[in-house]
Amino acid sequence: MESPVFSCQDRCSFFCLTGTDGTVVSWSLQTCSFSSFLGGPPISTHPRIHSPPFLFPLCCPLTLGAVVASHSSGNDLHADGSPMTFQVFEFPGGAIQWARYRNNANDYLSIEEEAFGSSLNSQRSQMSFGTLRIKSSGLRAPHWHFNANEHGYLVQGTAWVGVADDGAVITTYNVTAGQVIFFPKNTVHWIKNVGSEDCFFLLFFSTHEELQTLDVDDVFFSTPEDIASRSLKPEGGINFIRTFHKQEEDQGVNLPPNLAELVVSANYSQSPDNFVWRYFYDLKGSKEHRFPGGIIQLAQYWKNRSELSHNEKIFSEFLNQHQKALTLSTLRIYNNGLRQPHFHFNANEMGYVINGCAKVGIINAQSFTEFNIHIGDVIFFPTGTQHYIKSTCDEDLLLILAFSTGDQLQTLDMDDYLQATADHILAQLFFKKQSEFKKIPQFKEDQAVNLP
Repeated sequence: MESPVFSCQDRCSFFCLTGTDGTVVSWSLQTCSFSSFLGGPPISTHPRIHSPPFLFPLCCPLTLGAVVASHSSGNDLHADGSPMTFQVFEFPGGAIQWARYRNNANDYLSIEEEAFGSSLNSQRSQMSFGTLRIKSSGLRAPHWHFNANEHGYLVQGTAWVGVADDGAVITTYNVTAGQVIFFPKNTVHWIKNVGSEDCFFLLFFSTHEELQTLDVDDVFFSTPEDIASRSLKPEGGINFIRTFHKQEEDQGVNLPPNLAELVVSANYSQSPDNFVWRYFYDLKGSKEHRFPGGIIQLAQYWKNRSELSHNEKIFSEFLNQHQKALTLSTLRIYNNGLRQPHFHFNANEMGYVINGCAKVGIINAQSFTEFNIHIGDVIFFPTGTQHYIKSTCDEDLLLILAFSTGDQLQTLDMDDYLQATADHILAQLFFKKQSEFKKIPQFKEDQAVNLP
């Protein structure tokens, strides 16, 4: 079956451009290198024809290793030949890019971006996505989110994280590539790059509404001087408060040019594990669920915690205490491996391609869609839609996946539900002799990710 072509007006989860000939073209990150984390040469991608629903390529100038991806490569053109632009929020200390819903349609940079954001909202996905790049010594300013939990995965770099929870309990900890951070709704938190290379985070938020955030500096400068003075009781009173001056440039990701003069000494301390592991999970060091065609690792709530370490139990239980928390996972598929067709009972799924490329197929009540994904692409699968992912590059495919549930993820694979169905029922359904279904083997080893 040929992949159907969709117009940008279709209310489904994708990002595309419609050419003058009616062809749908999508873009992905043009040139990226993951030399410090994933190894291998830079990978280039080009416009791809027949881009489907459920796909949103994030195209932005993010430093991933040694090469900067440019969004003016010459391939990025609208149908009329004008340059294709992608919204990147630049700050002194880094950059943020979003795949999310916005209340004001004028805040979208393109109709394609609006189509994706509107789809997340209309399907009540309980999910939004962003990338965060922090330069060396840069700081994601202390802030909190009114309407979402935040889950993050560090692709590259080293960071020091702080969380101020109820009762002003401060928890600080260090994070390296492959680890997960978690910030419950309405907890103040910050992220400081303490390494020599850029930090690159993939962030998932548990809302399909527009994300609502307040930065501490914005709150401070919005507070009347006398109220701030009475609250903080500083030496010098209100005159001290008046020595603070709001910067002209947004300090969402902060990096003062005179930082060395401002900060004489810094202590990047680590809180005790019983506090840290409420907001942290060592995903790269967790149990590897190995299959013939790849590996799955999960940062989630587990009903049976007998195989978890003491610290992993802390994370599992704390996660489950928060409404609308997410589950995070890495999926590694070897060359030519297949994450076989499956669906999730209790969660929407959103993913970001860190490395490699693949062919994805989705079956829902209306249609079958098949398309290719590459580095920088964001994919979305609504609850109950059957989907598969087949690795098509020489190197491993690596995805970070988020699921919209704080309970244990519930999944059913194609081979499992067909094996569980009585053969006489299958014979009647498919007009085949009952004996024919004995040709479908049963494997001792789970085939969730398989190889030929």
